[in-house]
Amino acid sequence: MASSTVNPHADDLAARILDLPGVAMTVIEPDSGMPAYTWGDRFFFVGEDRMRPFATIVFHDVPGFDEESRLDRPGAYRLNIELGRDEFRRLFDFGPEELAAKRAAIDFAAADRFVPHPAYGVQGWGSVVNPGLSTAAEVARLLEHARARSVARQSRGAARSDGKHPGA
Repeated sequence: MASSTVNPHADDLAARILDLPGVAMTVIEPDSGMPAYTWGDRFFFVGEDRMRPFATIVFHDVPGFDEESRLDRPGAYRLNIELGRDEFRRLFDFGPEELAAKRAAIDFAAADRFVPHPAYGVQGWGSVVNPGLSTAAEVARLLEHARARSVARQSRGAARSDGKHPGA
C-alpha cells in the first residue's frame, strides 16, 4: 500500500474505518493514471458503485486548489468526512453556505481540530489534520454518522432503480 510509509497513524485510522459495517476502501496507486499528488489517498465507500465516498484520508495538497491544510509538512495527513448540512451547522455553528464569509478566521492547518474542509466545506464536508486524542470521540461519531448517511443514500438509490420510489 503506497501510503503505509507515509503515516502509521493514518493506517490505524483507515483500519478503524474499514471495521465499520459494509465499508470498502479504494487506495490511489501510482499505476492508476491519477496525478502523483493523489497517490496513497484513501477513499471509503458503502455499496458497490464506489462513486461517492463518505470519508477520505489524503496525504498531499492539491496544487492551486487545496493547499490550506499544509499537508506538505512531514507526517501531515487529513481526514475528510461528509457531514451534511445539519451536522456541519451543529459542529461549526454556521452553515456550509456561510463558509466564504468565515474562512479568514479558520486555521485549516491546525492539527487535531475539526474545521470545515478547505475546498468542499461548502458541500457540507468537515476535516481534521492529524486527528488525535482531542478529536477521537468526535471522529468515531462523525464517521458513523457519515457512513449511515451513505447507507441511507444507497437505499434510496436502490429503491428508485427498483421502481419502489414514489417518484420513479
